[in-house]
Amino acid sequence: MTILMLVVACAVLAPLIAPHDPDAGSLLAAFQGPTSGHLLGTDSTGRDIASRLVYGAQTSLVGPAAIIALSLLIGVPIALAAAWRGGAVAFLVNRVLDIIFAIPGLLLAILTVSLFGAGLWPAVIALAVSYVPYVARVVVAAAERERRLAYVTSLSVQGVGVFRITAGHMLRNLAPLIVGQATVAFAYALVDLASLSFLGLAVQAPQADWGVMVSDRDAILQGHPNQAIAASVAIVATVLSLFVLGARLSGEQPRRRGLSLPRRPGRTPLEATP
Repeated sequence: MTILMLVVACAVLAPLIAPHDPDAGSLLAAFQGPTSGHLLGTDSTGRDIASRLVYGAQTSLVGPAAIIALSLLIGVPIALAAAWRGGAVAFLVNRVLDIIFAIPGLLLAILTVSLFGAGLWPAVIALAVSYVPYVARVVVAAAERERRLAYVTSLSVQGVGVFRITAGHMLRNLAPLIVGQATVAFAYALVDLASLSFLGLAVQAPQADWGVMVSDRDAILQGHPNQAIAASVAIVATVLSLFVLGARLSGEQPRRRGLSLPRRPGRTPLEATP
């Protein structure tokens, strides 16, 4: 939580805490080492690496947050409807989710970018669609078990509407599971989006972004990997923190001698908690 709060604070307060303009540089100051004026040194164009790292937290968090928000907005209602109706509806929903699940998310994002052009939001929309099965399949399995509990039958007998039962009661009981899955999915979305930015398909240089910073191949070949190392450490620390938090929220406990990282959500449905 400390690491995640620090990353969020950097994203929100970037204009206040960044020591320099992330896009301002000077070729005369290129490839400087860490100094009091540039804590992490400068890149190939003399831009301050620490400032770019702070500003890079904005796109590195906003993009995955949008991916997860869209996937939840689509996947959770579909999953609840399939669990409630059952039968042919559940069968059809599961088959459609299987089809989407079979398409690699990065491949779908690359196809979308090739059609609509490189940029953050085409990649976000494509990845959001590919993440719908990761969320929906887990929620369907848990909601089907929740649907068979006695309180649901009791509410139906009392004449309570379907929407009120699913949204007001079932969804509330499934919230810890959904939040845990969304947290783990956020970590994978961050990696996927950084990978697309690394390939030049999402966030574009010279905008400050962790994936763009890692892709600074020229600086690495010239023996100046400071920027790539700083961005890589930020990505790894954030992703591992999200894994730990997601495992806790989902009810899993880390092993005493080594952390048991959760798998990509949707591969193995987690047990629902009552």
